[in-house]
Amino acid sequence: MTGPGLRERKKQQTRDALVDTAYELFRERGYDSTTVDEIAAAVNISPRTFFRYFTSKEDVALAPLDQQLTEVMTALAARPAAEPLVTAIRNASAEVLRAYETGEEPSKRNRHRSMEDLLAATPALMAACLGRSTSRLDELAGLLARRLGVDPRLDPRPHLVASISLCAVRTTVGAWREIHPETPASDLVRQAFDLLATGLNHPAN
Repeated sequence: MTGPGLRERKKQQTRDALVDTAYELFRERGYDSTTVDEIAAAVNISPRTFFRYFTSKEDVALAPLDQQLTEVMTALAARPAAEPLVTAIRNASAEVLRAYETGEEPSKRNRHRSMEDLLAATPALMAACLGRSTSRLDELAGLLARRLGVDPRLDPRPHLVASISLCAVRTTVGAWREIHPETPASDLVRQAFDLLATGLNHPAN
């Protein structure tokens, strides 16, 4: 198999430059005070060209999330078929996050760290993050349904587990990070899924 052609590599380089530059400006000026025009100018392209790559400032800010979600889906599809459902999602999610946290590519580590810091400091963007995750609900539910060997239109389990994984876990990890800011997100994700796997219907006393 051959890799991407020169044109595709150049397009990816421009996308990466826009994301990295946007995060530099977000750190310097704040997310709300940074404009698309400023991001484009810093990369020496026109706003019109910017919109060939991203639909908005929010879109470029959440680009690392989109990439991570795609990688989690790929990792989940590769998990052993006999692995329990929640365990498979936990392992796939933690594997991808750990690669971003400790991997050999500084750019990926920096984007991940910058996105997590920006989400923690920008409630509106965190809400958009949850919305972006929800947009992948059917995709994840389809993967889970295939692992279970069921029709997601008839069996509610794939969509329930997908919803919890995409929304509740992200919200929980965000809250836990405020209490344990030094704990890697991959460890927090593992803890969240371990709690789900053991069940949440605990006695009141």
